Amino acid sequence: MEGESIKFGKNLVTKEEFLSPGHRACQGCGLAINIRLALKVLGKDTICVTPASCWSGVGSSYPDSAWEVPWMQSLFENAAPVAGGIATAHKILQAKGKMAPRKVNVCVFAGDGGTADIGLGAVSGAMERGENIVYICSDNEAYMNTGIQRSSSTPYGAATTTTPVGTVRSGQQTEKKNVPFIIADHNIPYVATACASYPFDFMMKIKKAAEVDGPAYIHVFSVCPTGWRVPTDFTVDLGKLAVETNVFPLYEVENGVYKMNMTPAKPKPVSDYLKPQGRFRHLKPEEIEHIQATIDWNWKALQARVEATKDLAR
Repeated sequence: MEGESIKFGKNLVTKEEFLSPGHRACQGCGLAINIRLALKVLGKDTICVTPASCWSGVGSSYPDSAWEVPWMQSLFENAAPVAGGIATAHKILQAKGKMAPRKVNVCVFAGDGGTADIGLGAVSGAMERGENIVYICSDNEAYMNTGIQRSSSTPYGAATTTTPVGTVRSGQQTEKKNVPFIIADHNIPYVATACASYPFDFMMKIKKAAEVDGPAYIHVFSVCPTGWRVPTDFTVDLGKLAVETNVFPLYEVENGVYKMNMTPAKPKPVSDYLKPQGRFRHLKPEEIEHIQATIDWNWKALQARVEATKDLAR
């Protein structure tokens, strides 16, 4: 009910919903959970922009819309500058006295296709210009809306419709692009990774992103039961496995300083994460060993950044 809230760390989170039930998302859709939790923190004074994506269809098909806040559809490649234009327009209107001064969150909800591939240049430009926006990438590791084609965020070994399994090749043959590192190197105020399986960590990061002066970027683990071939009731458990195996570390970068939010005492083997997913069922032992070695290397690279920046508080 409107006005009611529950405890959220040291703060309160509203019980009010800004994403309507009954949308067309697949059962177990990680993206739907991500949007719902984020909007609970961002609140009603929020304007959302989405590029071409799953949510263009499942949440926004005319004449229906699941959004309970203003929403705009952009082209595939330009969600970030569109959001930047909206934020700047509000700033100008308030400066001219044509709009009452108040905090308005301008937020992009995009997938990995519109972020890591087609929109990467536009995202980079918005970060470099210092646009006052919150950019949330829900990473489901392929172009799910158009038929499960590979993206540069698709992990090594994953089977997609454009990286099929056959006698010559065994799924995706390149490594996943590290977009959070790329964005963090733009020296923006706030970058974080998040997973809805850890909802309070997720919401706290959304809150921090909304409060910074300038651009903020959050890269979110987003299970797609259809494309990943997992049971629809396994979304939360799979997110936990991604963190517990170091496949998807939870960390944040505040003003250039890297900080771990969760460090598994004894990481589980990556095979625990791969085995439940149909897109990896073809992998041979040596390929799983390769993936484990890559995960271990990526973890060490992240720890090196944490160590190198721990004394660099600005």
